[in-house]
Parts: sequence; C-alpha cells; structure tokens
Amino acid sequence: MPIRLRAHHLLCILTFKGEGYSHGFVANYQKIVDRLNGGEPVILVEGPDDICAPLACEKDAHCFNASVRERDIAALRWVEDRVAIPHQPGAAFHLAPGTIAKLRHSFANETHRAPCLGCDWYDLCSHVAADDYEQALLKPRSAQMKRT
Repeated sequence: MPIRLRAHHLLCILTFKGEGYSHGFVANYQKIVDRLNGGEPVILVEGPDDICAPLACEKDAHCFNASVRERDIAALRWVEDRVAIPHQPGAAFHLAPGTIAKLRHSFANETHRAPCLGCDWYDLCSHVAADDYEQALLKPRSAQMKRT
C-alpha cells in the first residue's frame, strides 16, 4: 500500500532524525521512513496524511489548519521547481535516491525556503542539512527505487 504524504512532508522527511511532537508521532514517523527506505511508493494527498495520523485525533490538531494547507501548496511548488513528481490524485511514485539528493541539495543551499518559514522545526532541519544530512534517517536503497 502506498505511503500517503501531504506535500510539505516531502521536505520534512529529508531531515527527519527521530524527533517530533510525541513518542507516538516519532514511532509512526520512523515506520514511514523505514518503508520509504525499503522502496515503498508515495501518493500525494491533500490534508492529513500517514505522518499526521498520531496527531489527527487530537483536539485542535494543527494538521487541519489553513496555514498547514498553505504550507503544502508552497511545498508542492518548491518541489516541482526542482524535481519532476506526479501530483495527480492517486498517482504513485518512488522517492528515488537521485530525487532525494536533488531536493536535499536545494534544501541545504537555499537560505530562504518559503514552505518552511514559520515552522517550529526550521532551525532543527537547517542544522541537519548543514551537517550534510548525517543524522537524517531517510536513506533509500537505490536498487529498490523504480518509478511505478
């Protein structure tokens, strides 16, 4: 089953190092990263996705906020300006190592990442990128990355 991701999480996964909002959130996120590392496909969705799942049932969960939807729109534009990904509803794709490398290169070398402005995790992600992603847990195996 493909991993459901909202657009701004395409950026978040680049620097995920095992920190998050809660233990349950981090454990779920780690499982998703493990699946991505194993070559599972992704489907872009609008609104809460598989990463949001542990938070979506909370009262006032931020994953439903208009500001997060705006971040998704900005993130999709940012990603599309750098790599080609299908974004039609239901279109599955793999995050190939080359795609991740291009996104990470842009992410690390841009001082103004519009989709990330105002995010509580901005500084943490910037430090992970500045450290050449050594702490990042997304490390896909190239042999399993094929476009569907």
